[in-house]
Amino acid sequence: MFRWLLVLTSLFMASPLYGGQPSPEEIVRLADEVRSPALDYTVVARVTSVRPGGKRRVVEYQVMAKGREKTLVKTLYPRSQRGRMLLMRGRNLWAFMPNLSRPVRISLSQRLMGEVANGDIARVNFSGDYKPRLLRVEEIGGRSYYVLELKAKAPDVTYHRVIYWVEKGSFHPFKAEFYAASGRLLKRCSYQAYRKLGGRLRPTRLVLEDPLVKGRYSIIEYDRMVIRRLPDKYFTKEYLKRLRY
Repeated sequence: MFRWLLVLTSLFMASPLYGGQPSPEEIVRLADEVRSPALDYTVVARVTSVRPGGKRRVVEYQVMAKGREKTLVKTLYPRSQRGRMLLMRGRNLWAFMPNLSRPVRISLSQRLMGEVANGDIARVNFSGDYKPRLLRVEEIGGRSYYVLELKAKAPDVTYHRVIYWVEKGSFHPFKAEFYAASGRLLKRCSYQAYRKLGGRLRPTRLVLEDPLVKGRYSIIEYDRMVIRRLPDKYFTKEYLKRLRY
């Protein structure tokens, strides 16, 4: 009995709720919960692509998610693009266009718009896609952040490597750097505008910057999150044509 008490005490002390240092896996999992719930939900994502000189392009999507492994992304705006959809099941992703007879297989890393990759919208699952390692704890602006290195578990994820800053205590994502397999820095992301969405504080504005071209960046803004049960049939290739706006 005494031995079991020691084991239970050590488990509690390792939990973030009891003041111990959480594992890198736990940090990433809790940060994923902040970014989006591991439940069925819908949310509107507005993507604004900005080019040097101020030229802007805006596309609005409805994202329907069923846990971490199934996502349907439907284009709402502009009207000329309505009917375009992305379907994610696990790490498999298909694009559907109204003028095509069948969905086309595409990659998570492929560019969707501006600095936004397909996986930035369709798959929010760092804890499932990457093996994390804690590099250090860093002080920024009077706050403490875990700095983690995330390495891809498989070649078909959105990024090969991520450096990820997560605030201690709240597990709020702060910023990230995304790298290709070659080691090239692809983009930087900052998680901003925390407000209540889907029952808890979440970053509702993500700014993704091109590290090479000054003034070129994209913004993802989330709004109108509704947590509700979604039918399994929505997340099948056979059902894509039958969906209506």
